[in-house]
Amino acid sequence: PGDLMQLYKTKPPINTFTMALRMVYDKAMGFAAKQYQTVLGNQLAQYGLRYEDLLNEEEKEVKEALSLAEPDVLIARTRRLKRAIDLSYKRKSLQDYAPGMELDLFKREIYPDIEKIRARDQEYAQLNAHNKQ
Repeated sequence: PGDLMQLYKTKPPINTFTMALRMVYDKAMGFAAKQYQTVLGNQLAQYGLRYEDLLNEEEKEVKEALSLAEPDVLIARTRRLKRAIDLSYKRKSLQDYAPGMELDLFKREIYPDIEKIRARDQEYAQLNAHNKQ
């Protein structure tokens, strides 16, 4: 009985426990993220928007990426936003007007540029960190 109690009291190494906890956390977050993406995709499809259309244009990185984007990308984004405002005002869905329309809700057109701009700004801040002292 003493050996059994000793075995019960021993804890697994912290690395094994941490890795197991991380795996459970990652699985749960992956499941939650997939569910959120599905719900968000349904809402975006209702108005014909893309996920990138929801980005705040006043953020420095987004503003710069939009200024560097192709004119076709900007025109399409503006048209999608205007259409969504119109549909919202009329309390209609895009499916009422274009039932078979194919939408690429999570297409990435400006986000790669945003990531590059953020990486550039971060590198610039690291290189100039010595000037702040």
